[in-house]
Formats: sequence, C-alpha cells, structure tokens
Amino acid sequence: MNAMQAEKMWQSSTGKGIKVAVVDTGVNPNTPSLRGKVLTGEVPRAASYGAVKDYDGHGTTMAELIAGSGAGDGLRGLAPDSRIIPVRVALEQLTDKAETKKTASVPEGIEAAADSDARIISLSLGGEFTDPELEDSIKYAASKGKLIFAAAGNDGPDTEFRAYPAAYLEAIGVGAADKTGTVGKFSQKGDFIDLASPGVNVPAWCDETFTRYCPSRGTSQATAIASASAALIWSAHPDWTANQVLRTLIDTAGRQWPKDAPSDYLGYGLIRPRLVLEDKNIDPGPADVNPLTNEKTPVAGTKEPSEGTSSAPEDKPSAPGDKPSADNGGSTEQPAKGSEDSKDDEATATGASADGSSGDSGNLGLILGSAAAVAVVGAGAFVLVRKRRNA
Repeated sequence: MNAMQAEKMWQSSTGKGIKVAVVDTGVNPNTPSLRGKVLTGEVPRAASYGAVKDYDGHGTTMAELIAGSGAGDGLRGLAPDSRIIPVRVALEQLTDKAETKKTASVPEGIEAAADSDARIISLSLGGEFTDPELEDSIKYAASKGKLIFAAAGNDGPDTEFRAYPAAYLEAIGVGAADKTGTVGKFSQKGDFIDLASPGVNVPAWCDETFTRYCPSRGTSQATAIASASAALIWSAHPDWTANQVLRTLIDTAGRQWPKDAPSDYLGYGLIRPRLVLEDKNIDPGPADVNPLTNEKTPVAGTKEPSEGTSSAPEDKPSAPGDKPSADNGGSTEQPAKGSEDSKDDEATATGASADGSSGDSGNLGLILGSAAAVAVVGAGAFVLVRKRRNA
C-alpha cells in the first residue's frame, strides 16, 4: 500500500459507494478488519449457502485486501470504504460432499454476482481448461455492465497454457508484480495478461482458523488489489462505465514498451490508480467501447446496468497488437529462468513502479479439467493451489 501511495489516494477516494463481489471460498465477516464491511444481507439467493463461512481463509484474505479496515492489526484494504458481497463457490478444498452439493459452482457464483448490485467481480481463481458454462457466466456478467478481474495463475512463465477465466475477452487477466514493477517469477505469462498489480510479499490468512497471517504472494492477491483500484476510480467517477474505468487503468499503467505491443508478462503495465485520481481532466474515452478489443459492447456498464443475455464464448485475440495502450516507450525484458529451488520471487521483466516512477504463496483457485481441450466442469471441479508460503 505504501508503494501505491494509498494515503495520498485516500484523500481523493476510499471506494465509498462501490460494491465488490468476491467469488471465492466464502468470506468471514467477523474478522476485526471486515466488521461492517461485508454485506451479508445482499448475498445473491442463488449462491447464498455458506457465503459467510470461509472454508479455507482465501476468500477472506481477498476481501480484506479490497475493503479491510486494518482494525485489530488486520489487513487494510486499498479501498477501505468499499463493501464486499461474498459469494462462496465449491472448490476442491471443500471436501465435505454434503457441503459441496449445497454450495454454488463457480459459473453459478459468477452469474449470481452478476445479478447483484456489485459493480466489480473479483475472481482469484483460474485454470487451463475452458468450460462453456464458465464462459457463458463471464459473458453474462459483462453484459450486465460488470468489471471482471481474474487471476492469471501462479505456475510461472514457462507454463504454456492459457488461464481461464482470465483469457476470456470479457475478463481482465491480472499478473503479479512487486512494488518496483518487477514481475513475480511465479506469475504466468501470455497474451491474455492485461494488467499487473502488486502480488509479492502480501500477508494472507494462513488457513480457515483465522488465527494468524502468513507472508504470501500470488496473482490472487494481485487480482484483489486490482479490483480495489477499480473501486477507488469508480467511486470518484460514479457515472463512468466499466469500459471507461478500465481504459483509464490501461492509459495510466506503468510500462516500458510500445503501446501496440503489450507485454506477455505485465500486459499493459502495472496499475497506478493514483494517476487517474489526480488527473481531474483525464479522458475516459467512449462509454460503450471495450478498450481491450476496440469493439462496441452491447451494454455499457452504467449505474443501472441493463439486463443482458449470454452469447457465444470467445477468447482474447492472440495478436497483442490488437490491444491498445499508452506509450511509455522502451522495450520488454524477458524474465530470467530460475531453478526450481531458487529463492528469488521475481523475474526480470519490469514496468514502472507502483508509486508512479518510471507475483500464491497465497492460494489461487485453479480449475481442474481432463486432458481434453474442452472440459465441462461442475461443482467441486475447482481447487485452490497453494504455492510456497514464505512461512
């Protein structure tokens, strides 16, 4: 938070009035940092079971990174006056079969979040197999004017698969970097990475007992912080659409490569919401054009989102030149390949630092599938993959 100059940003916006749906393992509303922050009365009926019973600790961490007050030596979120709508989904760590049957699947959870008053949907989960139901749920959420952030994955730059739902056109794929803008060595690469956010050396609840925090890292944390960044901007500009909020994040992101060639490691660069908040004359661009595709969206994300229907799923274009970005010049440096026992947390690809100058040890919910190119996954087919914790 210090690297992002949070205190300075909070003079302009604290996220007040913005609701963020955290689709995860559930959210414990009784941690000191989240008391009064979780809208337990607004949990969508379709995903209401167990929403405030976190069976892993992961969802609660994500919620605190977004909206935590910092009370009781807890995490203080980047958008402390935003509010959380908890949506619990069945991941593999939910081993009780009876509980799994009662808990929403990931696609069901996303659709429920889309039907809520949340403007932002935070998805610290992903995996290598596409799923028609998952794709349809993402498209449905986008048609309702939601801004959807999804984790890029923690299997490192040598992993060749595209992570879903981050790779869908309607989702914003988030990679992880440290405060200097160096990509986390664990953060996956690919043309589906749209933005990077701080995700290295971030505290997280160690488990579902909520007794202590552990040092962690991951694109899960980066996704939550990206969601909070959007909440700050949307709170300051409540009449903007999802397209406009995203465009300003892209235009102000720190990068050292040409505008027509986003990095496979950091996308359009490291998010710098402070620059959006400080620029009173910033141009958010057209309300109904997706800045990632330059195509008109069927429904603009207004204050009162219109009803929409899902359409045929589609992946992000493979050509990085199809994505617009601001031009900071320079070139992309490829990340170094470290050995498996390397203690380095970061690779060498860098953007501008989080403070505006020119990587889950925490858990990432991973979608499991078969070896088929397309796998239909239902409840219980998602798993939280824990990478090395620092403690």
